[in-house]
This record gives sequence, C-alpha cells and structure tokens, in this order.
Amino acid sequence: MKLKFIALASFVLLLLAGCASTQNNSMDNMDHTNMNHGEMDRKKEEKEKDKKVDNVQAVETKTMTGNVFTLVAKEVKHSLNEKVSVNAWTFNGSVPGTQIRVKEGEKVKITLKNELPDPVSIHWHGLPVPNEVDGIPGVTQNAVKPGESFTYEFTASDVGTYMYHSHQDSVNQVDKGLYGSFIVEPKEKTYDRDYSLLLDEWMSSPEESASSMGGMDHSNMSGMDEEEKESEDSHSMESMGHSMDNYDVFTINGKSGNSVESIPVKEGERVRIRLANIGYMSHKIHLHGHKFKVAAIDGQELKEPKEIKDQLITIAPGERYDIEFLADNPGKWYLECHGDMKGAEGMKALIQYEGAADSKDKTNQADDLPEFQFVNYGEKKSEGFALDQQYNVEYTMDLNTKMNSKDMVYTINGKTFPDIEHISVKEGDFVKVKLINNSMMDDHPMHLHGQFFQILSKNGKQVTGTIIKDTVNLKPGDEYVIAFKADNPGNWMFHCHDLHHASAGMATMVNYKGYTPNFTLDPEVNNIPE
Repeated sequence: MKLKFIALASFVLLLLAGCASTQNNSMDNMDHTNMNHGEMDRKKEEKEKDKKVDNVQAVETKTMTGNVFTLVAKEVKHSLNEKVSVNAWTFNGSVPGTQIRVKEGEKVKITLKNELPDPVSIHWHGLPVPNEVDGIPGVTQNAVKPGESFTYEFTASDVGTYMYHSHQDSVNQVDKGLYGSFIVEPKEKTYDRDYSLLLDEWMSSPEESASSMGGMDHSNMSGMDEEEKESEDSHSMESMGHSMDNYDVFTINGKSGNSVESIPVKEGERVRIRLANIGYMSHKIHLHGHKFKVAAIDGQELKEPKEIKDQLITIAPGERYDIEFLADNPGKWYLECHGDMKGAEGMKALIQYEGAADSKDKTNQADDLPEFQFVNYGEKKSEGFALDQQYNVEYTMDLNTKMNSKDMVYTINGKTFPDIEHISVKEGDFVKVKLINNSMMDDHPMHLHGQFFQILSKNGKQVTGTIIKDTVNLKPGDEYVIAFKADNPGNWMFHCHDLHHASAGMATMVNYKGYTPNFTLDPEVNNIPE
C-alpha cells in the first residue's frame, strides 16, 4: 500500500510543535503507568483485525455488463505477486474492482454499498456526468458512511476508456485499491480483441517505509539566511522525492511480475489495449514486435493516427492511452515498463499468440527509446478551438512547490486549496487556461472534472492535430494552453492527479455562476475531497 506521507509528516510536525510550545512542563508530571497497556491493547486490536482480513481473500477481477450494477466497498487480503500480499480496500473484493462495460448511450444505475470502516465515494474519472453524481465529498455529495449506500445514475454518452475510484481521502483510499476501469463501448467496433490494463504502484513493506518517511526538521532554520534556507528546502524536497523509492512493486491489474496475466491474441486479429494509470508515477510502456497506432487518448478517438513502432507511451497519473495493432507477428512479445525505477521490472505482460512456441523476445527495459509525442500526431478535426480566437474567460495557473512554515505544499498561483481563486464561468462560455509548471522537480498531471478540453499548444508550439483530454501532464518548465466550452453546469474540481500534491494544496474549482448543489452537508460526515 502507498502512504500519504506528506499529510502524515505535516500532522506529526504540527503536533510536535504544539506539544513543544505548550506541554513540555506538564508532560514531566504525567502518569505513564498505563501507557504501555494502552499500546499493547492497540497492537492486539490491530492483530485481531489483520487476522479477520487474512480470512477474506481477494477474488479475480470480474467484468460486468448491462446497465444496473452494485459495487461493494470491502477489505480483503490481496496478493500482488508470489511473495507480497497486502490488506487492500476494494470494490467487490478484487484489485482492480469489477470492470464495468456499457454501451454508448446506455442509462446506467450503480449502487455503492460501504462495508469499510471509513466513509467512501465513487468518482467517474474522465466521464462528463451530471455534477450531482461526480462523487466529490463536500462538493457534490456527502461521503457514504459505513453501512450505508448511495446510487449514481447517469447516461454513458461518451465512448472511451475511463476509470472509477474513491474521491474521499483519495490519496489514501485509491492507494489501498479502491479503483476500477469503466469502458463505454462504441456501437460499432473497429477491433477484434479488447483489453484494459490498469497501472499502479505499491509498497512491499509499508510499515518500514513509514518510519523512513518522517517529517522534515526545520527547527534550526531560524539562524539561516535566505539562501541557506532555500538550499535546505531544496535538500528536504529531494530527500522526500527519494523516499518514493519505497514504492517498489509496480502492478498491471493488481498483479506484478510472473503473476501478471498474459494477453492472448490470434494471428490476423486487430487488438486494442487500453492503458490507464491509476497510480501516481508516470510509466513508459513499450510494445515489442509490432507496429501500432495510438487510437485514443483519455478516451477520445484521434483522427487518422499513423502507425509507429518502438516508441514509448508515457502515461501520467490519471491518463489513458488506447493502442491498436494488427496481430501479424506470431510468438510471445513483451508489453513492458521502461526505466530504472525500483519496481519497473514487475510491470510487464506477455502478448501470447494462440499456438505459438516459445518466443526469442527479451526484455529491454533499460533501453532509451524515443517517447511518443501527441503534439504532432493525428489530423485536425473540423470542429475545435484556435489559439487566436475570442474567449469569454482566460485564466493562468502557476503550478509550484514550496515550503510553508514546516510543511511542503503544492500551489496554484502561490496559494493552496481552498484559498485559490476559482475559475468562474457561465454556461456556454469559451474558456482558455494557460498552465505553467514552475516546480523544480515535480510533474503535475492536471485533471479537470466534468468536461474535456482541447490542447492548443505546448511550450509555445501549436499542436498540429486535434487532441482532446481531461488530464494533461506538465513536467518542470512545461507550459500548456488548453481550451474548453463550459457546457456542463456544476462545481467541478481541477486538480493535480498526483494525489499527494492535490491533498497538499494543488486543487481549484471551475464554478458555474448560479449553480446550487442539491445536497445538504452532513456535519457528522468527515468529508475529505482529496
């Protein structure tokens, strides 16, 4: 399981600071005689809880079709590979949760039942659903309390590859496994086989990792000059970045290494593979042995995509890439993650032709291959936006990382959520947003709820094709200009999908003027939208 280390570090630091300033004297007089018993009782309770979870093993991910579904949030014991098992929070007892497949235009009814000890919700990632079913606690609904249910109803009008996941305390709950894939199938398919692969990262030893992710000590910074403080902050951020190495098990559909299922194909078939990143690291995926097309990005089909070969598809958190290839090279071929990250060797699957003998294909994860770039891929569609046209609303997002007192925070225009100026629109407005990543080391995959946007330019260069997305990843120094039509009234999150960043401030809202949410905040529910 992953760990919300930023928030944890911040909480511990604040707690210690408060204790140091107000309770040093009083603690000397405290009676500690019962503290060991309390700690023993707590550990005993945790062991008993783990025993109960150990008795509930995860099931294989199933696929549901139709238009009426039930998703039960529950805890199970899930095996990532032959050696590592985790206590996972799941939908319907599997990681990923049950795959939902519906037809274009289908009216969908999905009931969430919560059997977990904490409140949960479901967000339909990428799907432009009505605002009241977007699944954001405290914004569009109250989180679903333990033992209770909530029903989501909407029309699946947009064909494509999407995901669903909890948006209640999502930095923790998604990390624990509360996610699944949601596919809206077209009325007429252009492919014979269709596979959905969800990419994620886990910790093999979360308890050990927790102890190595302690907060940063700034107690001696008061005597430093500004240059020394900046240097210290830089070292602190670098140290925290290195702690990401604790995420050492990379998974495809909840499995790693030899436990990843193969992908069966038959010679002559056209195969579509839907690659979706539900984790927080970007992954560079390489298809061996075949030419392929990038057919869709974030669920949106491209116009006249060209065949490419031996290019890495870099998939950032929240993004989805559909690739298609003709199965014309019998054998067994790798589909694998490239790079030197600790868990990369476990993120590989075998494409296996029916009746094929052993393949001579070998892994080449260390090879530095060219990366696919969507800015010069595909043709322009007749409809769409232009950089130089008139817009009703223009907004600039300066994305950055900084130290705020003792905490690392991620900012938009120098501020953190909810104190950021929101984007205010009217229905029908044309909206242009410039996003600039001024963070020194951090990528920021920015995700907009409720509507798609068009990529107009990257780093000052105009995009040649029509690229429609809901998530765009900005590397340090990147600048993107995007545009969208405000055509889905509501209050919509616009946040970084590295959920550690979102929970530490990098989130804002697109608010429609005159829109009023149709739910009442429940003070008994601890709504945590990130």
